[in-house]
Amino acid sequence: MKLAFLALGAAAVALSAAPVDARRHYSNVVKCTKYRHGHCVKWVRLTRGAAIRAAYKVGYRFAPDYSFVDVGALPPPIVTQYHLGSDFRYVNENGFVYVVKTSYRVVRVIRVP
Repeated sequence: MKLAFLALGAAAVALSAAPVDARRHYSNVVKCTKYRHGHCVKWVRLTRGAAIRAAYKVGYRFAPDYSFVDVGALPPPIVTQYHLGSDFRYVNENGFVYVVKTSYRVVRVIRVP
């Protein structure tokens, strides 16, 4: 009987610690997942990994007045490996190089090692 109470107490401690781990796993980034008539009706809190990946994806539109980077400012191994030229604009942020068309949409996302 004594062993059963000890096991029950250990289980209660383990289950009460789970929400603390869950809070550390999620970020402060919230994303809209459902729109109705142009307004967001459902929000989801992203995990840390999802928040990093969701920063700028292919199709994201940068503003025309954003500070773009010249090809010469990018790391030379990335330029040669991915055959980057002067026909696109580039954004070098958060450990990624974003290849942007003249319409200011992201065409390609390259991870910088």
